[in-house]
Amino acid sequence: MAFHADSTELDNKEILTWEGFGTATRELAQQIVDSEFVPDIIIAVARGGLLPAGSLSYAMGVKLSDAVNVEFYTDVHETLPDPVLLAPMLDTESISDKKVLVVDDVVDSGRTLALVLELLRGYGAECRSAVIYEKPRSEVHPDFSWKSTDEWIVFPWSAQEPVTRSS
Repeated sequence: MAFHADSTELDNKEILTWEGFGTATRELAQQIVDSEFVPDIIIAVARGGLLPAGSLSYAMGVKLSDAVNVEFYTDVHETLPDPVLLAPMLDTESISDKKVLVVDDVVDSGRTLALVLELLRGYGAECRSAVIYEKPRSEVHPDFSWKSTDEWIVFPWSAQEPVTRSS
């Protein structure tokens, strides 16, 4: 079973520790607060955006949160032809005319973020986006990012193989 840190063939990796994650999300929250954008709701791009979105919701005092499920990466440097929305879908009526912060762990090609922003804006939401990492090659640039890198990123939540049943 593949996992995102299973990248032994890669020489250059950006490794984010749990401590670094805490620093990153606090600094990202500060950027957002300083911009004077005050979201009504934070929406995570699942799965990678779940932990950053939760951390930002606490750091910014935003209690309303939700998630949109998107599948794109299937393995290290392997993607589906296009990002795909997965069920269950978020409650789109609840975001109409709301200020929404869309959060993901990384914007790589930008195609996933573009899909989510287009979807939410289509329901009348005013959207901004925040990511921990931005890849310079991305076709969509988030409103807020903590760091830019060309390297493969190993996040603390995907640094180890999934747990399996012990014998």
